[in-house]
Amino acid sequence: MKKIITLLMVITMIFSLSACGEPSGQHQDMVSTLDTVSDLQERQPTPTDLDFSLERYNLIRRAYWVNGQREKAAAVVCQVEKPLGYIVLFTESGSVVGRFVVDGKVSSLNSYLTPDSEAYSSEYRLDWVADVDGSYGENDAGIFFFTPDGKYVEWTGTYLYSDIPFEVDDPVVKVGG
Repeated sequence: MKKIITLLMVITMIFSLSACGEPSGQHQDMVSTLDTVSDLQERQPTPTDLDFSLERYNLIRRAYWVNGQREKAAAVVCQVEKPLGYIVLFTESGSVVGRFVVDGKVSSLNSYLTPDSEAYSSEYRLDWVADVDGSYGENDAGIFFFTPDGKYVEWTGTYLYSDIPFEVDDPVVKVGG
């Protein structure tokens, strides 16, 4: 199906370009890229057999947590064995702010359970969709995670994350110039 859609897009671009004369190198690159992506998607399709999403699990817990329903957040059941991760949070100057064990995974503050907008309508306007808490808009660019004892942490700075334990005593991390 994706191959057919890509093919239709390529045909449409070719017809629109033929009306304007010779296709430019940029348009030829675009057509080649669409074709390559279509081939890759066919050879490496998106997995459709995931049984559980740790990302959605985090988002559901966060929705309860940030809306004052911490008992509900703690009661959300994870249907897979959660991996443990390890994270160190840094200031802009490279100083260590904190070290944590991460229960499950780190998630983006800009991941949502619902889409942030509907598809463009025939009038070419964008209809915004509210998030599960009734709000609209974007969150800060950052991450959030839960610790094994159920604490919630949000961070908008630099961090180092791994699935292996590590210590950072005197960081050599430099942010910026």
